[in-house]
Amino acid sequence: MKEQEIEFKNLLSKDEYAKLIQHFKSVPKKQITQTNIYLDTPDFKLKEKKCGLRIRTFASGNHELTLKTPLPVGLLETTDSLAPSETKDILAGAPLPNKEVSATLKSLNIQPQEIVAFGELHTNRVEFPYASGLLVLDHSHYLNKEDYEIEFEVTDAIQGELEFQQLLTQLDIQKRPTLNKVVRFYNTVKNQS
Repeated sequence: MKEQEIEFKNLLSKDEYAKLIQHFKSVPKKQITQTNIYLDTPDFKLKEKKCGLRIRTFASGNHELTLKTPLPVGLLETTDSLAPSETKDILAGAPLPNKEVSATLKSLNIQPQEIVAFGELHTNRVEFPYASGLLVLDHSHYLNKEDYEIEFEVTDAIQGELEFQQLLTQLDIQKRPTLNKVVRFYNTVKNQS
């Protein structure tokens, strides 16, 4: 499955995260517990191409492999469903299954058998519809770190950016340059080396 991802994001302080939870306390929410397992080649070929690859596992038992590649606006997400046994095999060093993600990797001159796992990021996520999109509040733990983040997933970049900025302004939340989770994860790996 391929789809365009357009999202706006902002790192939050713990207090800002609590403020958002309180502000939207009466809104029906979906709560999700998920783990991202980040993958790349040993020499970070995907990172060099500004791509990200992860296996995401959910508390429900579902697993998916997603490759994110840059587009002029947003990212293209290519996702394959995985059986838990396929995830286990990949983490044990088996090549990626011969599905859409593998075909896309080959088009980027990256061989699926080169891919290795680097570690996990665990997220408690709260999500709900807001304005023209989906608002997501994440509390993540990885490599002895934790962070808080707001994401706003939309289909219209111009309208979405305006609505996101209005929300941050309304709640007096400082706008911060925010890297994707995979980049934050790899920066932490690098800094701990």
